Amino acid sequence: MDLDAGTVLLQWATGGLFFLWITTRHRLLGIGYGWLLRGTYALMAVGAVWVGRRTDPYLPRDLAAAGVAAAAIVAFAVSYVRRKAGVARQRELARTRSARVAEMTGIERDEPEPEGDGPEYPPALDLVAPAIGLVGLLFAGAHTGDPDLLSIARTVTGALFLGVVTDAMLLGHWYLVQPGLPRDPIRELVKWTAAVWPFELLFLLWPVGMVSALDGTIDDGWDGLLSWFWVACAVTTIGLVGVTWAALKEKEYSAVMAATGLLYLAILTAFGMDLVARAILA
Repeated sequence: MDLDAGTVLLQWATGGLFFLWITTRHRLLGIGYGWLLRGTYALMAVGAVWVGRRTDPYLPRDLAAAGVAAAAIVAFAVSYVRRKAGVARQRELARTRSARVAEMTGIERDEPEPEGDGPEYPPALDLVAPAIGLVGLLFAGAHTGDPDLLSIARTVTGALFLGVVTDAMLLGHWYLVQPGLPRDPIRELVKWTAAVWPFELLFLLWPVGMVSALDGTIDDGWDGLLSWFWVACAVTTIGLVGVTWAALKEKEYSAVMAATGLLYLAILTAFGMDLVARAILA
């Protein structure tokens, strides 16, 4: 079995940065969330370049990974420079909640105003890095695949799948940093995970795919055990997504933390679903 680690890291960074935009475009989260994800995925993109050049050099993919890292760093820098402008909808939400508390308790609290009057960070800037990464993934999929279209579909869908489940877990933790944040952002990512999962499953099963591994046409190297492990990962992933959605329906704040714990497990099974199949079929 063989697995292209450089491509996997580029997938992870590209998908994660795309779903960062999905979340930040609503202008509800504090700027620190963007810093966390841009910095994390920029490091992954740098890792994609480093690993790719040493294990399986492929210039278009490696240049794209470098571009993803550069674009994420630039976005981070712009956000940092404009940090004093804050996030408008976040402040509006805080004012609304404070007013509601004041009406019920008579206790008023002054909300901090932005320290600067300049423009806020433009969320559209977060689309530059995943756009560059998509180009690299198209080249990488065509480079390693046969047939090309199926390989490209698996590569791009895998990027979305790995990115959304990771972002959902990280966003769950952000609720500890930003109490009072509505559940809409994390619900949105859970919905996206459920929406991407069928395509991930379909493209991995499509011949020559995991169907061939399950019927013994392709040897997984473990007498079929690894193939059935993949089945378990696929079924468990969508099961965990369903349980996470159910947890988020509960009104208690602890439900968000329970959902975050479930998403931890979903990351493990989602990566098993994608990477085990990719390794068997490589």
